[in-house]
Amino acid sequence: MSVIDVTPRPAAVSSVVRFLQSRVMSILGILFILTALKWGALLFVVHQYETVIITRFGKIVRTVTNPGLKIKLPIIDNVHRFDKRILAWDGPPTECPTKDKLYIIVDCFARWRISDPFLYYNRLNDERSALSRLDDILGSETRTAVAAHDLVEIIRVTKGRKPLRDEELEKSGTVLPSTIPEIELGRGEIEKQITERTRQKISDFGIELLDERFKRSKYNPAVAEKIIERMSSERHQIAARFRSEGRGEAANISGQKESDVASISSTATKNALETEGKADAEAASIYAAAFSPPDAQELYTFLRSLDVMRAAFQKDTTAVISTNSDLGRMLKSMAEAVAPPKAAH
Repeated sequence: MSVIDVTPRPAAVSSVVRFLQSRVMSILGILFILTALKWGALLFVVHQYETVIITRFGKIVRTVTNPGLKIKLPIIDNVHRFDKRILAWDGPPTECPTKDKLYIIVDCFARWRISDPFLYYNRLNDERSALSRLDDILGSETRTAVAAHDLVEIIRVTKGRKPLRDEELEKSGTVLPSTIPEIELGRGEIEKQITERTRQKISDFGIELLDERFKRSKYNPAVAEKIIERMSSERHQIAARFRSEGRGEAANISGQKESDVASISSTATKNALETEGKADAEAASIYAAAFSPPDAQELYTFLRSLDVMRAAFQKDTTAVISTNSDLGRMLKSMAEAVAPPKAAH
């Protein structure tokens, strides 16, 4: 009869222990995962910057606005999160005509937020749908506003601003009509109009539009040349006005110059004639005083005779003169005056 040894061996015991430990760890891990999934499906966190809507089988059961750890029913309750913060809308560049038939490309942006999460969820459901609806409404209102105003209203911001060249013309004392239209509203007022009209339309979607602005506006390349031509034409008109004024002023200056020259010349001629008359009178008086004495008369007669002789006689001229003539007597007296005195006997 054989005897069976039932004494446990150390190697077998250790293998059984390891097997049991692995099984226990696996079971604990599965229990931990199931517990985590259970609590994850039961609890959710609401942040300060968001509003949460809980739906059950597609119907809204409650709205959570206070932040913190909240409870929901697993599986049947769904959490929908909506941002409380101000959100951005950046529209695509839009080509549209202005009132004065000029095509421009306008790029706009806006800021909005969810004002009524319940209405927002029912009408739009998510942010992508909201942005799409804003594209349609804001784009339409922008095109309508641009088409109702001239280009200068879209570009200029300051209402009632006058062109600088008008001020320069006023300083120069010249009043000319402005070539730039008067600004009635300006870009800021047009942006406010777009904001107000859009705000009324999107309020039915649980959205509040805070502001809308033109980010960029530029000319269509097809009409840029026309704009440049119009600007050049305005500058040419102003230059023509200045040239016309310059020619008129030059004519006035030239006429005044000729008048002044004629006046000065007349005065100078009058003064010269008066001076000449006084000089002639004084010369005649001097001549009269000089030729009144007998000696002066004889000298005058002598000088006149010399002039006559100089004019009548040439070189190698022979003349027969009577001694009774004035010339003969003068020559005789001259000969006696220059003859040497006779010696005394």
